[in-house]
Amino acid sequence: MNAQTPIPTVNADGVTEVGGARYMMDGAGRLVPLATVKAQHALEDQTVRKIVAFAIDLSAQIARFRGHTFDDVTSFVELLAERYGDSRGGAKGNITLTSYDNCLKVVVQAQDQITFGAELQVAKTLVDACITEWAEGAAPNLRALVEHAFQVDKEGRINRSALFALRRLDIVDAQWKAAMQAIADAVRVVGSKEYVRFYRRKDHRARWEPITIDLAAA
Repeated sequence: MNAQTPIPTVNADGVTEVGGARYMMDGAGRLVPLATVKAQHALEDQTVRKIVAFAIDLSAQIARFRGHTFDDVTSFVELLAERYGDSRGGAKGNITLTSYDNCLKVVVQAQDQITFGAELQVAKTLVDACITEWAEGAAPNLRALVEHAFQVDKEGRINRSALFALRRLDIVDAQWKAAMQAIADAVRVVGSKEYVRFYRRKDHRARWEPITIDLAAA
């Protein structure tokens, strides 16, 4: 009768037990006897696992908190709508709730996620034609703004704010206006994302201070 292959047991500390022997798995997926792992490497592994375990738990707490926050705000808005017909909501669901003493504030904002269609390439061609036509008459800052607006960033995204800044320019030129219309027509709303922010202050005369949840800004 052939002996069965021992089933590995992976512990929370990253140590794998096989048939009573203890190993650690390296970056290539190989089992390395625990006794041969350098002390500093084992300590680094333990430190990382401890920190990441706390991070995973905190991330789950924040996710639950975010969900509860939106549920609470939605329930409040629905209650107002039911009682008074007043949703207290702004454009696209934006809403601000404050405490009775006006020292605590919850701000919920909805932001459209947009992309750009093929019309954007047409707009670029028209804008380039305008700059070429105006030649020396085109101010250097306008040229820089145009180049910045149509530049793609590292994630492959067009600079939205620079594009919309172009549309705010008051330039009387038929070709330019056609280009700005092409930019407007290129906009595609592909979704919406909600953000929630929290603020507090010592009294009603003090400045609002954000309550930081972002780890990088804490």
